[in-house]
Amino acid sequence: MDDKTLQSLQAVFTANPTPELAQIIALQLSARGDYETATTYLTHLTNTISGEDGTRLGEAALKAGAYTSALQFLNQDELDHALLIVRCKLELGDLDSAQASYKQLLQEHPHCESAELNRRLKLSADKEPVKLRVIEKAEPAESFELLQFKRPTTNFSDVVGLEEVKKQIHKKIILPFQKPSLFQRFKKKVGGGILLYGPPGCGKTLLARATAGECKAAFFNIEISDVLDMYIGESEQKLRAIFEKARSQTPSVIFFDELEALAGKREHTRNSSQANTVSQFLTELDGFAQNNEGVLILGSTNVPWALDSAFLRPGRFDRMFFVPPPDKVARKAILEHHMQDRPNAGDIQFDVIANKTSGYSGADLANLVEMAADEAIDSTITIGEETAISMQHFSEALSDSRSSTTEWLTTARNYARYANDGGRYDDVLEFINKHGK
Repeated sequence: MDDKTLQSLQAVFTANPTPELAQIIALQLSARGDYETATTYLTHLTNTISGEDGTRLGEAALKAGAYTSALQFLNQDELDHALLIVRCKLELGDLDSAQASYKQLLQEHPHCESAELNRRLKLSADKEPVKLRVIEKAEPAESFELLQFKRPTTNFSDVVGLEEVKKQIHKKIILPFQKPSLFQRFKKKVGGGILLYGPPGCGKTLLARATAGECKAAFFNIEISDVLDMYIGESEQKLRAIFEKARSQTPSVIFFDELEALAGKREHTRNSSQANTVSQFLTELDGFAQNNEGVLILGSTNVPWALDSAFLRPGRFDRMFFVPPPDKVARKAILEHHMQDRPNAGDIQFDVIANKTSGYSGADLANLVEMAADEAIDSTITIGEETAISMQHFSEALSDSRSSTTEWLTTARNYARYANDGGRYDDVLEFINKHGK
């Protein structure tokens, strides 16, 4: 924010002082190092301020010596705030209260112990030992419940663009679920493994949810933290439990996001437990004793070249679908979707914006709308009356925005040209050649 805008905000605040505007001005002043002026606005804050903004204002108040003002809006339940509260109480000379707050903090967060605070609070010599919490570990195979990962599904009507990908998924995945008897006649299994890959933010997760909805199957979204465990052998047990539960609830779809964390190349693993997790995953996909009939395993990744090659052979994740950045028609629809229920000046040319955002992901376009909204808010504050989002705001946002897919496409181009085993990345190469990336 430039000086002129800041001065305008201060003028608006003088005419109509509000807590929201006081917070914005105080943050700007503290970012400039003008802590003393910033603290004059803190007295207008009526509630605690969460997150990073509260931490920044608390530090500004400490540096300016406005300890009482800082205590009014800092929140004891937030870790960074709790440390600032201890320091404010110390500066105010309230040693007993500062000791109590510090001991409470260490009970929940022992790593926050500070030699300086121990000395100032006179706890260095006779401080109480921090109590360790005992965590009882349950057996995952017995206590695991797949329903906790069940998520709502959608359908292809909610997926903008990606027509060719949806066509292939319908032909190779959805039809076997819809007409199982026909495929059984030809000895074709229903289910299997599908890998969705492409740049981040292009709709792989939404496409997985829509596929499950089209298949009329239960959708279970498994995150990496749901599988990986600090105890040796637990990750393998959790994977086995996930597949066992899914096999008992067919038709079902298991979706593994960020698949490379569970299926990375074993030669790059740092310890044997990671390699064991990969081996267990492979066993569950098509082990001799496993029957995944009616279970569709979907995986998504931004780095398919980082997966262990064993996952990409027939019978496992043998069907790969490239999810590219949205085309012009899809970009326009995405922009219109994110502009719904927002103040619209009526002069926004979505076709023009779509033309200027080639290579943007769905997430990039959503962020572009947010940036345009920020420009409209700045205009509202500057002129003192509400301003709707206009084409001018989008033009200003476009000048500061960039596509996040360019780096990915550059890396993918090298793999598509020089490590394209069996034509695995032909779709990527075709997209790059077509769009000149």
